[in-house]
This record gives sequence, C-alpha cells and structure tokens, in this order.
Amino acid sequence: MPKPSPRVVITALGITQILAWGSSFYLPAVLAQPIAADTGWSLGWVVGGLSVGLLAAGLIAPRVGRTIDARGGRSVLVASSVLLAAGLATLALAHSLPVYLMAWLVMGVGMGSGLYDAGFATLGRLYGKDARRAITTLTLWGGFASTVCWPLSAWLVEHFGWRGACAAYAAIHVLVSLPLHAFLVPGIDLSSSGGKSSGTQPVLSSPAPLSDIRRARAFALLAVVLTLGAVTASMIAVHLLTFLQARGLGLAAAVALGALVGPSQVGARIVEMAFGRHYHPIWTMAASVTLVACGILLLLLGFPILALALALYGAGNGIGSIAKGTLPLSLFGPDGYASLMGKLAMPSLLAQALSRSIGAVLIGIGGPDAALGLLSVLACLNLAFVGLLGAASRPTLAGRS
Repeated sequence: MPKPSPRVVITALGITQILAWGSSFYLPAVLAQPIAADTGWSLGWVVGGLSVGLLAAGLIAPRVGRTIDARGGRSVLVASSVLLAAGLATLALAHSLPVYLMAWLVMGVGMGSGLYDAGFATLGRLYGKDARRAITTLTLWGGFASTVCWPLSAWLVEHFGWRGACAAYAAIHVLVSLPLHAFLVPGIDLSSSGGKSSGTQPVLSSPAPLSDIRRARAFALLAVVLTLGAVTASMIAVHLLTFLQARGLGLAAAVALGALVGPSQVGARIVEMAFGRHYHPIWTMAASVTLVACGILLLLLGFPILALALALYGAGNGIGSIAKGTLPLSLFGPDGYASLMGKLAMPSLLAQALSRSIGAVLIGIGGPDAALGLLSVLACLNLAFVGLLGAASRPTLAGRS
C-alpha cells in the first residue's frame, strides 16, 4: 500500500489536532458553567479537571516520546484517539466528582499522546530534518481549534446538554480521528534509520554537532524557555478577561478584544510559514518571546491601545508554538527528536497545570496587576534565557535548518 504524501499526512493530523484540542484543552471554556450548574460542583473543581489532565499529560510525555522514537507515531496517535474517546464518554456518564476527575485523568493521557508534542514528534520521526515546514503547517491547522470547536461545543450543549456534547465528541474521535490516524499516518520501517529525509523538501545544511556540555546546557535553557512560555500562555488564557476588565472594559468589550488573540496567532504563523525557511528557528523563538514581552508590558502599563498589546501577544504566542517544534530539531538534529520532545514537554505541561491556580491566587491577593507584574518579569527573563540559548548553541547557528 503506497504511503500517503506529506500533504495528506499533514492534513489528516491537522484535522485531528483541531478535534483533540477542541475536545480537551478548550472544552471547559464552554462546558464548565453548564457542568457546574447541572451537578452543583464548584466551578473551581470543574475547571480543575483540566489541570488534572495536564498533570497526566506531563507525566506521560517522556514515555510517549520514547515510544514514537522506537515505533513511530501512528500507534501512539491511534491510542490518543481511543483514550480521548474513553475519557469523554466517562465524562458524559460522570455523576460524582471522583469519576469526573478520573475521566480527565484518562483524557490527560490522551492529550499527552495526541496534542502538538506528539504531532511534532511524529512529523520529525517521519521526515527528519526536513520536518520544519510540516510542523509549521500543523500549527496553522491547530490555530483553528477554538474557532471551530467553541461554536460546535456551544451548539451541542444547547441541543443535547453538556453530557450529550461530551458523548458527541467521543463519537467523533472514534469515527473521524481514529481512522485518520490509523490509515493516513504512515508507519515506520523499523529496519531503517529513523531520521531520514523524505525527499519531499529541499535538504538544508545540517546543524553542526554540539559538544556534550553545550548540548546539556542548550537543552536545559530550552526547557526553561518553553516552560516560562507555557506558564505565561496558560495564565493569560485563563485570566485575560480579568486583566482587560481591570483596565476599565466591560465584559462584552473584553470578550471582543480578547478575540483578537486568535487571528494574531494565525497571521503570525502564516508569515513564519512564508519566510521561516530563510532563517534559523532561534530567531523565531527570539521574535516570539520579544512580542510576548512587549504585549504583556503594554497591558501592564495601561497602554491606551489595548488591541495592539493583544495583537503583539497573540503573534508572539502563535510563532512560539512553531519554535517549540522546529528549534529542538535544528539544535539537536532528527536522531532522538521524539524522545527529546517528550522530555521538553513534561515541565511545560506540569507548569501549565499549576500556573492556572497560581494566577488565581495572585489575583486574589494582589489584584490583576500583581499577576501581570509577575508575567512581565517572566517574559523579560525569557528574553535573557533565549539570548543565553543562542550563545550556548552557537555552532548550530552557522547552518540554516
């Protein structure tokens, strides 16, 4: 049976990424209030289910990476569809809080084996050092997850209730995502080496190898950069409306302005897709952390044009997702890329799980400005860490990848 072309593979993964993100990470945004109203559980516990899922995803991430390195990504992605379907079905049937949290635990394992990190690792395993454009394109698909699934979730809740919405998503994973993963994601020839180029894109110069000391230093710095970025993105995602309302906006105006983040993310990814091949991904990461820092600082300082602050933040966050997948590939090469992605994903996911609650505590103690102040410090620190990362990985910057 001939292997599908990279375009078909990326399209299949793009569809499944939209469905996976929309039915897990973005699910509480629409379903949390209906669940709390129906069950009587506190909103904190309902939203906390996602934190449980992120904790599970972080703990499973290194094993997922090793499995993709050893066997390819198809079996892992198939398992993610099954796990997400099982978790959502359990969610639909949950009539007690422990069962609800257990459902999120199952979904978390599905998230860890099916969201961006697993998708990037699969593409890296398939296409080796030529995977940069594929990773960029996949993030472009994933950027539409909330655009597609928030209205879909709202429609399902309105017509079938929150339990019916969860059951519908479970069926979608079985009927759509599972076949796409099973039949359109190529298997790996285990007798051949895993980072070979597919020949579908021009082979660019390979990065110069790093010494063991430089490699360890670069890995640690990259892990810090990605983790700080994850903390910032997670706190902004949860508390953005609170930050905007603290600047004197009403709820409707805050929602309208907050909607600018999504298009800014997608627009920045399109620009990166068009021009990214001309420069090293370290510059994508540098641009990402700079834009994020500028956006948050403008928000903290009360810059009158809030739309500009949100556009800058959204653009930086958008290309940051690309750099998360392409920079490790360029710095360390395709050998062991999937395992590396798993190790990098673990602290980021664990930080995301905890940062939501930390942000709420900070807002409760010192108000929105206290949380924004912390985010500004973290964003500026990230600029310094990216500079240190560039210095530590200098030998690889001579080759464009």
